[in-house]
Formats: sequence, C-alpha cells, structure tokens
Amino acid sequence: MATEEAPHSTLPYPPIHQDKKFVVLSDWDGTITNHDSNDYLTDHLGYGTEKRRQGNRDILTGKVTFRDAFREMLESVTANGHKFNECAEVLRQSINLDVGFKDFYSYCKQADVPVVIISSGMAPLIRVVLSKLIGDEQAKEIEVVANDADVKEDGSWSIKYRHPTSGFGHDKSQAILPYRRLPSPPTIFFFGDGVSDMSAARHADLLFVKKVPGEDNDLSTFCEREGIPHLLFENFGGALKVVSQVVEGKLTVHDALKLGSV
Repeated sequence: MATEEAPHSTLPYPPIHQDKKFVVLSDWDGTITNHDSNDYLTDHLGYGTEKRRQGNRDILTGKVTFRDAFREMLESVTANGHKFNECAEVLRQSINLDVGFKDFYSYCKQADVPVVIISSGMAPLIRVVLSKLIGDEQAKEIEVVANDADVKEDGSWSIKYRHPTSGFGHDKSQAILPYRRLPSPPTIFFFGDGVSDMSAARHADLLFVKKVPGEDNDLSTFCEREGIPHLLFENFGGALKVVSQVVEGKLTVHDALKLGSV
C-alpha cells in the first residue's frame, strides 16, 4: 500500500544507519508497549472501544484510510475537552513496556544493532512515556520517527501527520525503503501489530507480528490475506532468541520464518 513515489514528509528523518549489518525498526504502540496509547486514550477519554474497533475493521477492508480514521479517534478525545498535558500524564501513568523489551534493547546495543521506533503516534507523547519507562538517558539514545502534535496555548491539540498526503498519515515503508537502495543493505527486522504497520509489512527482511491472547490481530490478518511471510511473537523475550541467532549467524531469515511463532 506504499505509493510508488515517496509522499512528501513535513517532518525530518534521522540519518539512516548505512554502515550496519542489521537494523531493528519497531512500531511503538502495542508492540514495544503493553497497550496502544492512542487506543487507550480513545477507549477511556474518547468515543470508546466499540467505535474504535469498527474503525480498524473499516481500515482493513479499505472503507476508510488509516489517516482519516486515526484523526477521528484523536478528535473524539479532544472533543471531550482533554488537553494535551492531561493526555500525556494519563499515558505516563498507564502504559508499560513489553516484558522483554529491556533485555532485547540491551542485546541490540551491545551487538551494535540500532533500534529505531517507527510510529504512527506522536513523538512528544512517545518521549514522555519512554523516558518514564527506561530513563531519560537511554530514551535519548533511541531514535523516534513518528508524527508530531500541534499544541495550542490553551492545551488543545491535534495530530500533525508526517505524510499528510498519504492514506497512512505516516507511511512507515518510507523508513525502510532508503535502506533498500544502499549498495550493501542491512537485514531489516520490523516489529508491528496493527493497521498502521501495513505499509511497512512487505518491505522487511524479517517481519515480527505481535500477538496478544484474546485480542484482534489486525496486522496478522492483513499479512495472511496478502501472503506476506511473518513470524508471530508474544513478547520481545521470544523475539530476542530469534534475532540474536540471526545476528550471530546461527539462523537464517528463511529458517526463522519457518518457525511460525515464538
């Protein structure tokens, strides 16, 4: 679903890691974290779970774009009078890390594998939660490629899309494709869980799709429908076992995908 011509970005990108053999690109909400922060705001402060889930189903069937459905979700929060700082504090108190992410990040750091957050959320909210969960210093080390927020003096706010002309708002494939054009491209591990990750799904070397027992798995549904190879994972502890073996040359990407689930 990525466009052939790259959509114009209203926000800068960090330099790509041209000299690395492996790069981890990961969705934030519901992937690195235990809950999707934007879903959490919508469910508790906006128009609620049922309408949000219907919006995701409409995205999967192509009835609406992610960009428009996501904006409507967030507008339901602001329409109820919830200011930006209040939303940031709610998320800071409510969102936690995946149980295995700290060990996963520590391994990647010592193995010289960059970890970059690729999110359809808003960078200021991600930074608030990330700093609380892993500390300011480590949080500063992790690059975040996301949308932004326009916050007015009275605290009202709206999302500022990275790619406003794209149906994704933030076309995550644009974070992967520059690596594909390198003379010696690295192996790209991509981690995701939902409809915002669909544009990136077919461009990863090894796609990890997070599964949460008892919850819908929109990205897996999309990948099954489109025939995109992927590996299901429950947490980053299981993913670490696979990534470390690939990085250390003990497992190929092809054989990793045969595992099906970790």
